[in-house]
Amino acid sequence: MATLSEIKQPIQSNLDEFEKKFRDSMKSNVALLDIITRYLYKRKGKQMRPMFVFLSAKVNGGINESTYIAASLIELLHTATLVHDDVVDDSNVRRGFFSINALWKNKVAVLVGDFLLSKGLLLSLDSNEFDLLKIVSEATREMSEGELLQIEKARKLDISEDIYFEIIRKKTASLIASCCAAGAASVKADPEMIKKMKAFGENVGIAFQIKDDIFDYESSNRSGKPNGIDIKERKMTLPLIYLLNQSDFVEKRKIINIVKNHNNNPEKVAMVINKVNENGGIGYARQKMISYHDKAMQILDEFPDSESKTALKQLVDFTIERKK
Repeated sequence: MATLSEIKQPIQSNLDEFEKKFRDSMKSNVALLDIITRYLYKRKGKQMRPMFVFLSAKVNGGINESTYIAASLIELLHTATLVHDDVVDDSNVRRGFFSINALWKNKVAVLVGDFLLSKGLLLSLDSNEFDLLKIVSEATREMSEGELLQIEKARKLDISEDIYFEIIRKKTASLIASCCAAGAASVKADPEMIKKMKAFGENVGIAFQIKDDIFDYESSNRSGKPNGIDIKERKMTLPLIYLLNQSDFVEKRKIINIVKNHNNNPEKVAMVINKVNENGGIGYARQKMISYHDKAMQILDEFPDSESKTALKQLVDFTIERKK
């Protein structure tokens, strides 16, 4: 499997340039805001979202100034949602570092999220990039709907497989879909190509989320993610939904009771994890993940061969082969 630094090769200079532009896009005259946005910037992730934007632009033409705006817009709006998510989840840690709300309290965190959101809106409006704003705003709406749908269903734990896919399509896949659609739109690809890139990104995003859900049930747990954290948070993910669908009425009620009322009991959580493994929940989820991976690859196969297309394929492989 190619490493992220190898995958970045065709767009490394673009990513370096983007870093400067993105840092500038977060600047403010308020000292406290500058301190916080610098803190956020230094703790950024793997750059996978900008990678999808730039590579999608490159397979549809050539990277231009609009592509940098697309990548900055997505990063600003996504960072805003992460800051707000930590407040909603009462989470004190993000990527191994203290969250904004842990260091500066909820009020400041909510206002920082609002500031980043407004910066994203203004960046697109000042540049007259209305198509990009529409793509990213639709993704932001879908992410909110996905979160709320998950919260609504977590109360009764009545999530069917269809509802699960609807949640992850909105909550996770819509963001990666918007990266790919915005990348294509930034180079003025025709509407059909933008639609294809959006579908490509959606399939990648669903595969990515299933991979994340599998980590929680893998006994080796190489992900560094504590086993059973989804159960503790009463999240009904695909391996668990599969187990429930294979269980009789009595067994089903027993499992749901553990998730609902005993999700902080390590022994009972471990019992559910074992049952998921024994009943083929991991294998089933992995099979679904590969199916979405293959759909994404089929869409890419319609594009002419290029260095960027190869890198995009490697990035798709990375999403389902990563160890954390």
